[in-house]
Amino acid sequence: MGKVVIVDYGSQYTQLIARKIRDLRVFSEVVTASSDPNLEDLSGLILSGGPFSVYDPQAPGIPLWIKPLLEKRIPILGICYGFQLLTKYFGGRVDRAHSSEYGRMRIEIQRENPLFDKIDHSFSVWMSHGDSVLKLPAEFVLSALSQNELTSSAFHENAPIYGLQFHPEVNHTEFGERIFGNFLFNICGCAPDWTLKDFLATERESLRAQIGSQGAVCGVSGGVDSTVAAVLTHQAIGSQLTGVFVDTGLLRKNEEIEVPDLFRRSFGLNLRVVDARKEFFGRLAGVTDPEDKRKIIGETFIRVFESEARKIGSPPFLVQGTIYSDVIESAGTQGGGTIKIKSHHNVGGLPQQMDFSIVEPLRFLFKDEVRRAGSLLNIPAQILNRHPFPGPGLAIRCLGEVTPERIRVLKDVDALFLHTLREYGWHEKVWQAFAVLLPLKSVGVAGDQRAYGNVVALRSVDSVEAMTADWSRIPYDILDEAARRIINRVAEVGRVVYDITGKPPATIEWE
Repeated sequence: MGKVVIVDYGSQYTQLIARKIRDLRVFSEVVTASSDPNLEDLSGLILSGGPFSVYDPQAPGIPLWIKPLLEKRIPILGICYGFQLLTKYFGGRVDRAHSSEYGRMRIEIQRENPLFDKIDHSFSVWMSHGDSVLKLPAEFVLSALSQNELTSSAFHENAPIYGLQFHPEVNHTEFGERIFGNFLFNICGCAPDWTLKDFLATERESLRAQIGSQGAVCGVSGGVDSTVAAVLTHQAIGSQLTGVFVDTGLLRKNEEIEVPDLFRRSFGLNLRVVDARKEFFGRLAGVTDPEDKRKIIGETFIRVFESEARKIGSPPFLVQGTIYSDVIESAGTQGGGTIKIKSHHNVGGLPQQMDFSIVEPLRFLFKDEVRRAGSLLNIPAQILNRHPFPGPGLAIRCLGEVTPERIRVLKDVDALFLHTLREYGWHEKVWQAFAVLLPLKSVGVAGDQRAYGNVVALRSVDSVEAMTADWSRIPYDILDEAARRIINRVAEVGRVVYDITGKPPATIEWE
């Protein structure tokens, strides 16, 4: 089984490359330029994008371990920054052009080559770069131009080395999967013989080896990620795992009742339920900064887990359902230089001092892969089809101070929005939908009287892996019905707005 090594230069999209390759059933491994990877059975190498200029003093370059691969004619694909690195290495010129390129753009193929086999002459791609390749190295051939007449692709005349200025790993790029397939099968000679079952089997063995008989606790919320992590770990170590459900007061309406009941009916996991509402609201009192919220929530979760662990013999491991979009946004990509967007309570929000070693079996999977893994683990569709819900809960959808009263209002609004979507058959059509309580009020009219009520925003997005998202085109009459129900049934609310911002430039959550 040949493998592809992906060198992570800090791109927000690096693991999308790995995901695309996994979708094509080829094993891939993500490493950093500073690592010393195992190159046994190597079929190809991919250099990712990154937030740097190739001329920055601190910018990572082509590592020494790659240079022998050039002599062995191992196929190499450079993407964005990776393409610019190859250009500089072989003697070309990279610099600011007359135009930066961000978002959707069209490119035209200038020269046919194996990477563009069976691809339209002109197609739409996703760009995200300030610098451009202004002069190709002597032995490189131009293969595609952007609508701005800038180099979008090139290849080496005498070696299997290819460069793309755009991002084929992003779903907005047409023929992205075909490009990767051409690279893997036509250029690298890989065989499509890796599956998600292989990943689960490997992870079970890893969990047994890491935890063994020492025992672990697992935070479960009823969400897809924590449930899959719990079930996978339970299959690996059995009764050595104890699940802990924490009622933070920040869950969706009635989930503190529904989730424990569902878990007890569906799984053989030993489950402890903890009422920690007082602790969470107490520590969040007066806090308005979103990063502070996340860190407080992360630490409070850990302290609750530590307290419960001491009651059952202090197992040394804590299993969490961290997935790769969490890791990326918290800048945790193996030292690759990813720019931090926000802390996640189970990644960047964890305290430095704690009694546990963290175990994250899903750390390198995306949401859609987690759902597929859950299906292989026979987890009920009722859980797998749940909309994503952030670990910090409603605290990061309640902008401003988090109080029991404001959370109550938000729970009611959120429940009405989701109920309306279910009633009209739209809940399963969108990837994620929720409400946000804003820290402001708006003048209105109620019963011929001046009213001054809270403003709430409704948010619904369509996505695959949470790295990019588009706002959902829910029919106006459904949004109208949701807004009417909210205004009429939640007295504290005076105005409802709908968020039509994509990711990027926004994040999916507001905080």
